[in-house]
Parts: sequence; C-alpha cells; structure tokens
Amino acid sequence: MKPTLVVMVKEPRAGRVKTRLGRDIGMTAAAWWFRHQTRKLLRRLDDPRWHLLLAVAPDQEGLQSRVWPRHLPRIPQGRGNLGDRMARLLRGLPAGPVVIIGADIPGVTPRHIQQAFQTLGTQDAVFGPAPDGGYWLIGLKRRFPPDQSLFQGVRWSSEHALADTIATLPDYRIGMLDVLQDVDTVADLHSLSA
Repeated sequence: MKPTLVVMVKEPRAGRVKTRLGRDIGMTAAAWWFRHQTRKLLRRLDDPRWHLLLAVAPDQEGLQSRVWPRHLPRIPQGRGNLGDRMARLLRGLPAGPVVIIGADIPGVTPRHIQQAFQTLGTQDAVFGPAPDGGYWLIGLKRRFPPDQSLFQGVRWSSEHALADTIATLPDYRIGMLDVLQDVDTVADLHSLSA
C-alpha cells in the first residue's frame, strides 16, 4: 500500500491567500506568488512512491478549479480552523501513513517527504518544524483513526502551535525532520533568498 501525501491548497485569488504577505507586497502579487510556488511544488512532489492528493479550499471552487493539475485527485478541506480541517483529512482517508503539508514552503523536496514516510516506519507521528514554533509537515502512521482530542486547544499561528499539537498526541512516538521556512511575510521571502 502506497502512503499518501496531502497538499493543502487554496484557490489563488487576491485577498484570499497569503494575506499577511499581501499586506507587504500587494494582494495580487501575493496570490501570484502562491500560485507559482504551488505549481513548482506540485511538479517537484508528484512522485510514484506516494499518492499525491490535493485538499482544496474553498470546497466547490477548488474541486472545479483549472488552476491545479487535472490528473491530481482532489478532496475538499471543509469548514473550521486548520486543526478541524487536518483532523477531518486524517480521519477520512484510508488507513495507512499520511503526511500533510501546506503549499507555501519553497524548500520542500521529495527527499523530505520520503524521510517523513521512513520516519513513520518506526514512529507514530512525524513533524517538520518551522522556525516560528509552528510546523510545515505533520504525518501520522494511522493504524486507527486519530483520537478526537487531536488538535484540540492548539494555538494556531503562534510560537506554540508545534508544542500544543504534540501535547494532543500523549502516547505517540514522535520523529522530527529538518526545520524549513514557510512564507507568510515579505521578511520570510527575503530570508529565503538570502
């Protein structure tokens, strides 16, 4: 059974994606950056070692979008905060290892994804930490559906997001990957190009 890589994407419309970056460089420029960053990422990660699946938002528009490659299967993210949406994905997919990433991490390579799945061979969960205290990747072995407490009480978009998420997995053996930078602001773009 092949493992599953889920990439969470939003329809790249000005004012809908990367709004913090948009405040720095303009909403249209931020949407353009996200669209092209995501295209490059999907080309790089479309690999026969795993099933690549897009979790799209908004649901209807994302399912019908012509922006994303047609050959990639899509499922709706649904409503709620990031934790609600990721928990729904982790509970709704068939049993087996699943890794979830966002599309705004330019440094992700197939090597990182393969390393995440290899880590799930010996660990129950894996994280790719971000320098701001959050994370760019979460993966679960998923022999059973995740507990209902998964992601409960996580302070999203804060320096506590990773620690809070780990706290919702009390008996899990947890592995860590490389620290990678996501792009939320123009300062993040500058630090990546430096």
